[in-house]
Amino acid sequence: MKIDIIEAKPPKSGSLVLCVSDGGQLGPFGIQVDKAVGGALARAMAAAPRFSGAKGQWLEVLAPGGAAGGAKGSAGAAIRRVLLAGLGKPAEIKATAYEDLAGEAVRRLITSGETDLAIATEVPKGAVLPAAEAAARAALGARLGAYRFDKYLTKLKDKDKPSLKAVSILSDAAPAARKLHQPLDKLADGVTLTRNLVTEPANVIHPEALAAECRKLAKLGVKVEVLGEKEMKKLGMGALLGVGQGSDRESQLVVMQWNGGKKAGQPVAFVGKGVCFDTGGISIKPSAGMEEMKWDMAGAGAVIGTMAALAGRKAKVNAVGVVALVENMPGGKAQRPGDVVRSMSGQTIEVLNTDAEGRLILSDAMWYCQERFKPRFMVDLATLTGAIIISLGHEHAGLFSNDDKLAENLAAAGKAEGELLWRMPLSDAYEEGLKSPIADMQNIAGPGFGAGSITAAQFLQRFVKDKTPWAHLDIAGTAWSKKDKPTVPKGATGFGVRLLNRLVADHYEER
Repeated sequence: MKIDIIEAKPPKSGSLVLCVSDGGQLGPFGIQVDKAVGGALARAMAAAPRFSGAKGQWLEVLAPGGAAGGAKGSAGAAIRRVLLAGLGKPAEIKATAYEDLAGEAVRRLITSGETDLAIATEVPKGAVLPAAEAAARAALGARLGAYRFDKYLTKLKDKDKPSLKAVSILSDAAPAARKLHQPLDKLADGVTLTRNLVTEPANVIHPEALAAECRKLAKLGVKVEVLGEKEMKKLGMGALLGVGQGSDRESQLVVMQWNGGKKAGQPVAFVGKGVCFDTGGISIKPSAGMEEMKWDMAGAGAVIGTMAALAGRKAKVNAVGVVALVENMPGGKAQRPGDVVRSMSGQTIEVLNTDAEGRLILSDAMWYCQERFKPRFMVDLATLTGAIIISLGHEHAGLFSNDDKLAENLAAAGKAEGELLWRMPLSDAYEEGLKSPIADMQNIAGPGFGAGSITAAQFLQRFVKDKTPWAHLDIAGTAWSKKDKPTVPKGATGFGVRLLNRLVADHYEER
């Protein structure tokens, strides 16, 4: 689907989206269109008493230039439909409102039979938002809302196939909007990559295949290294290797470097959990819902997408992405409950539950990242615990951090991008649950201890060096959605890419 940002003028045909602010107020462009169709839009709003222009409201007007329309050949008279989209109170309108508006419009029409859609991005009087940003964000929303993963659907009926070919974003600030949209388009590339990787089945995306996908980032200027089991064994990564030893697939550790900042400048670092399929191992999961465990690599997927976004938009920063890729399978060589493994840090771990595997692979990946790169900060992302869903549902990811400033910056970036975080506690009071009688720690808290997400984060903190600012994002509740949203269709969300990109852009890029 082609997306362009062009000067605002009524289209000659197709469908058109117009913004309506609270109270049913059209902007000057909308009023111009309404005149061209003989006042059909004003009459439609008057006939729909519950449509007020409130945020999220929609009103569709078919053939507005028909019997009551303007003169033949007048601007807008041949428009087939107009969608009136509520933005709410002008003072409360944010940039993401235009993303949602465009994403929802595309979702509504993508299989409608319509081929052309124009979206007018007027900013109502009283809104504190530049017109160029509104248009650029609408273009981003249109692309994210159009996401589909249908490569394996071989018998789609014509009525279910996408018909929308072109979306035009109409703006009085089109040149500036096009410039603003360039890095956002690369951000969309990163989100799309993450969604694709997370959606692919585990017979397609296994550790070696995902490592191969990482290698493709070289075309963007990313330096990619892949460590196999032989190399990891030499490094002493017993915790990571233990998780994957029951699989026929070889475990991998992928290191991605984007050097867009000063030469030899200290990098920022992102570490991702990449369990390409999680059966639970010997502590096997129930069969119901196990097919969803193909997305237990969503943390790694988010790191890969973030690196693609940073490199794609030529971010002026040095960034490192490290992803630990394994399959957790119950084979004859699989790790057993009660086994003790030695991590790269030298600390020993008693594995009481083989289904608490994400923290094991992260412990080695995080230690390796710090030892080699000594980053300015380190953020890990992982679909780590079901307990975080009990705590926060699917609206927020859990945020744990040893550094208040990093935590504040992450939360602010998430709020700005619509990827919400909620800070959870870290405290020595939770350390008691990780004590093992025969090793330095155990990988789950003892019976009845509770606080599963917190104790998992406490476990990870044991592999953070004292001077490294660190944050852990538990994205188990946000990596996959079971309902459609305007810019996040049902399925893999790509959660994490936008907020990490925003974090870097706002605080860590060279000016």
